[in-house]
Amino acid sequence: MKNKIKGCQSTVWLVASYEDGSVFFKADSDAVIVKGLISMLIKVLSGHSPAEIIEARLDFIRDIGMMTHLAQTRSNGLLSMIKQMKNYAIAFQTISTQKTDHK
Repeated sequence: MKNKIKGCQSTVWLVASYEDGSVFFKADSDAVIVKGLISMLIKVLSGHSPAEIIEARLDFIRDIGMMTHLAQTRSNGLLSMIKQMKNYAIAFQTISTQKTDHK
């Protein structure tokens, strides 16, 4: 159950790595639609700095009407995926800041 996102009806696994100041995500799911949702988030957020991910406004999700076309459980799952990706960014930013402060 390692790397499983809590709050998703489907099973979603998300891992993140931090390389040269950027966060990179990889994910998988047991549901096809959720694979598409997490792939979309990875395309938008992966490869950016922690600060950029934390500050990212994902208004396009609302603007294209995606939340209105998803069942409530899928919408909640999408929000959980976004939250987890931002939490990874916060963690990497904290670790990076601590390393810089100790030099």
